[in-house]
Amino acid sequence: MRLLRVIAGASGWLALAVLWFWAWHLKDPHLRFMRAWELPLLPAFLLAGIALAWRYARGRLRPVALGLAFAALLTALCNEAMSRQHRAEVNAMEGPLAQAVGAHFIVGYDDARELRELARKGLIGGIFVTGRNVRGRTAEELRDEIAGLQALRRSAGLPPLIVATDQEGGAVSRLSPLIERQPALASLLDADLPEDELAQRAHAYGAQQGRALADLGVTLNFSPVVDLRTGRAPGRWDFHTRIDERAISADPAVTAQVALAYELGLESAGVRGTLKHFPGLAGVTEDTHHFAAELRTPVARLAAHDWKPFQDVSKHSDAAIMLGHVILEELDAAYPVSFSRKIVQRVIRGEWGYQGLLVTDDLTMAAAYNRGLCDATVRALDAGVDLLLIAFDHDKYFDAMHCAQRAARQGTFALRKPERAGAPRLQPFR
Repeated sequence: MRLLRVIAGASGWLALAVLWFWAWHLKDPHLRFMRAWELPLLPAFLLAGIALAWRYARGRLRPVALGLAFAALLTALCNEAMSRQHRAEVNAMEGPLAQAVGAHFIVGYDDARELRELARKGLIGGIFVTGRNVRGRTAEELRDEIAGLQALRRSAGLPPLIVATDQEGGAVSRLSPLIERQPALASLLDADLPEDELAQRAHAYGAQQGRALADLGVTLNFSPVVDLRTGRAPGRWDFHTRIDERAISADPAVTAQVALAYELGLESAGVRGTLKHFPGLAGVTEDTHHFAAELRTPVARLAAHDWKPFQDVSKHSDAAIMLGHVILEELDAAYPVSFSRKIVQRVIRGEWGYQGLLVTDDLTMAAAYNRGLCDATVRALDAGVDLLLIAFDHDKYFDAMHCAQRAARQGTFALRKPERAGAPRLQPFR
């Protein structure tokens, strides 16, 4: 019996620790799957914990257990209250400043009805369409949904929403089966074609994909992947990045050739592509969806090798560039590239002279989010990044927008209008 009491006591303390962790991280993107029922469930568990602590904790342990349980309950309620306050304040925003800030956000969604007022008031610049938006639906339903949001923009006298997606082909084909699933771009290399024919096939691949995307109303595709292949297997904790399964080639010249032809094919259909993930993930072993990551490859090597596809394709097309959440220690040891002013202004805008569209990878990925969403948001805007992507956990848009609006009022950064003039033929920038 004594052993059972010890086990029960240890289990109780462990359960209390888990509940405390849950309360502290109540709105963490990794716990999004619990969002629908977290509020009633967590307080219920905590109240049960308080009752059990009162019943079974002995001596001086009773007030400790009760204190921890009450503190966890208060933490959960404070997190919930803050989240609701930010949502309410953002929903109440209006006017030129709010629109200027909101134009920088591309937001994912579950239900398009949640976006209608944000779109009509100009509090977002675009939407991100992914697998959860097409599951169990027809192409006509998605097309009508997007068209309805665009109609709201027109009626409000606002620019069209940017409609973005992740349709790389191969493993990352978010809109399939509404759009035919194409093999990965790298599969074009399997036939060992002459350069001209390879370029023609890549262009045809992009044009086919672009027409299908444009038919749905998509205007910005987060593809192609121009990170270089490494030839190594994914690491044990690489659950989602898996670059070698998505990259085109280990050769920067071949990668640039295929990516440029593909991009021009997309553009021929009125869709803009996105070169990702600068500064290149070939030298990164961590999965930035879940962990912080550093790129230790010397900058001289990156400039001569990994960055060539980004530079070559962006010089000859209207492609956007996506910024990854890795720290390039040699240039900026303090912040990930996605919100590093040093790297954006010195390298991309400065040395390269690139004045096109820059977009962050999803700011709810752990490598960015765990450094503070508010700080990441404000620093990205201050760095001169055009678009901030909040896709997986779209509820975090309200926290990010709240921070950005407050910083804009305080003059923390100078707002830069997202680039639109460089590609008048492309749908999102007409």
